[in-house]
Amino acid sequence: MAGIVCDLSAACQHVTDGATLALGGMTLYRRPVAFVAALLASPHPPRDLTLLNFTAGFESDLLVGAGCVATVRSVYFGLESFGLAPMFTRLATSGAVRVMDETEASLVYGLRAQMAGVGFMPSTAWQGTDLLRLRPDVQTVTDPYTGETLTAFPAISIDVAVLHGLEADEEGNVKLNQNLGIDLELVYTAQTVICTVERIVPRLQKSADAVIVPAPGVDFIALAPRGASPSSCHPLYAVDGEAIMRYVDACQAGRFDDYLREFLAGDV
Repeated sequence: MAGIVCDLSAACQHVTDGATLALGGMTLYRRPVAFVAALLASPHPPRDLTLLNFTAGFESDLLVGAGCVATVRSVYFGLESFGLAPMFTRLATSGAVRVMDETEASLVYGLRAQMAGVGFMPSTAWQGTDLLRLRPDVQTVTDPYTGETLTAFPAISIDVAVLHGLEADEEGNVKLNQNLGIDLELVYTAQTVICTVERIVPRLQKSADAVIVPAPGVDFIALAPRGASPSSCHPLYAVDGEAIMRYVDACQAGRFDDYLREFLAGDV
């Protein structure tokens, strides 16, 4: 693992202004919260990011509220049963943050095109809908075999992907649980893959609910105990609903900056 393991502050240096940053996890499960906190605590947090998630949650709302994000690409942005993501809702509604309309199909086919090394991936998705009008960058092509009109989803390029895992072993393999979202696709497509983990062990133990990311797919590993909290990291800890509601209450009271300062100081 020489040269792979680093601290959070060093890992954050790979996210630069204008980058496309993809965050792994699913809704409020296994989100890289500690990484985002370290990114926001850095002397010069990155600006003008394109934030790409399958689903965006608490940590993504912190990035948006802190003014780091210019564009959001996600199928869902919210706090699940705890309601809307307050800062994203406010800034997207005001036009301060650009939202690219995405669906499961557009994200997955865009990532498949990137994995295949081609400019686009054809699909029947979006045909007969208004989504093509909302996304003029997505073109159509004619199937040369059937003459059918298909949607040509453009390849999605990702600069840095950050996942949170249960543990890593001394060979650099990382264990995830089954709340995968598009984590594995991010491993295959991102130029740099960073994994924060709860612990480092000599050897990973396989289990029925575990998914192993092999060492060649991981560029950097940073130790971050409870690094997904207040989201969950099953089976190690559950969602901290009280902590999420404190965040929502602070935002609704117009206290996001105060909350962020206290969160980064470990006071909330």
